[in-house]
Amino acid sequence: MSERPQSDTPGGPLAGVRILDLSTVVMGPYATQVLADLGADVIKVEPPAGDNMRAVGPMRNPGMGHIYLHLNRNKRSVVLDLKTPEGLAACLKLAESCDALLYNIRPQAMARLGLSYEAVAARNPRIVYLGAYGYGEAGPYAGRPAYDDLIQGQTGIAALSAQQSGDVPRYAPLTLADRAVGLHVGVALVSAVLHARGTGQGQQVEIPMFEGMAHLVLGDHLGGATFEPPLGPTGYARLLAPHRRPYATADGYISLLIYNDKHWRNFFDLIGRPELSRDPRFSSHGARAAHIGEVYAFVADIIATRCSQDWLEGLARADIPASPLYSVDDLLQDEHLAATGFIRTMDHPSEGPIRTTAPLGKYESTPTSLRRPAPRLGQHSREVLAEAGYDHARIDAMAARGITLDGND
Repeated sequence: MSERPQSDTPGGPLAGVRILDLSTVVMGPYATQVLADLGADVIKVEPPAGDNMRAVGPMRNPGMGHIYLHLNRNKRSVVLDLKTPEGLAACLKLAESCDALLYNIRPQAMARLGLSYEAVAARNPRIVYLGAYGYGEAGPYAGRPAYDDLIQGQTGIAALSAQQSGDVPRYAPLTLADRAVGLHVGVALVSAVLHARGTGQGQQVEIPMFEGMAHLVLGDHLGGATFEPPLGPTGYARLLAPHRRPYATADGYISLLIYNDKHWRNFFDLIGRPELSRDPRFSSHGARAAHIGEVYAFVADIIATRCSQDWLEGLARADIPASPLYSVDDLLQDEHLAATGFIRTMDHPSEGPIRTTAPLGKYESTPTSLRRPAPRLGQHSREVLAEAGYDHARIDAMAARGITLDGND
């Protein structure tokens, strides 16, 4: 059964926060998707051609690609040609009532448009002006183009994949950098808004992708280089062990992590080898870490001797963490996600029934909701501009000249 979004549903813990979102593609829109799910009023400013992700299929109708539908739910779309004086003036007018402005092009490009921090802050001194782009402006890479694949390659993720597998370097099959750094963007924006509301003073904020993903990678893999002088090479040996991967069983694969001393004792009992608890390789967490490659290889050999279901049942009885190996299709059929209502079907006014994920988390006093489906291009142009004080005749004139687009026409 499909649920119909309700725009008048209470918004969640960020109700009352308004964000002017000039970002496109994935990183910025993912950040504001999370914030919109939490109740923020996100005004998505799009050029007349729309966000690039509108064109990424599959899709039922032009401009409504599947990733766009997920990234831009709970938002309002207004079209403004920011290269025209009237479009720029409208954007600055909208900024007057917003807590934050998010963008993902170079600051110099924003300045050329007439949307520098100084220009925006002159209209709203309390605004948080957040730039989310490839590289920090203080370094020599400032201004370089940045995409998820490039950042994964430059921060060592592809090389770590090759180091662990012994195969060629590979990117993670996710927009990992966009989404991981997008979460940093969301946290930074809310933090700066809290400061602005407490002090009355806005500020510029910069969240770069390269540094954001380097933060994530080095947190695990600084290893011996943590110390001066180094105590060893970089890298976290457990994560890089060649056998750290789903274990092959006699008829498939399972995911399994035998982690603490109790897990290991229970595992040795399960396989009928209790004496291995006294083996120097397995006797403590430190010993296992020192022999991690050998440990993983030992487990791999044992797991290959039985079928998946036998292992899952036995490991559950032994209270050892294990799970079946899912495909994405399996994930959509998972009984836990079904029971918690995490996978939902909602009615989109132009796209029909679509499957999506629920807003993450449970807020007892400020529940989240799917208030709005992802908007058609310019669907809320007239509504948003009217809220900013534009009368219908002026909006009509702007639409006639291509400065805005009324997506309801």
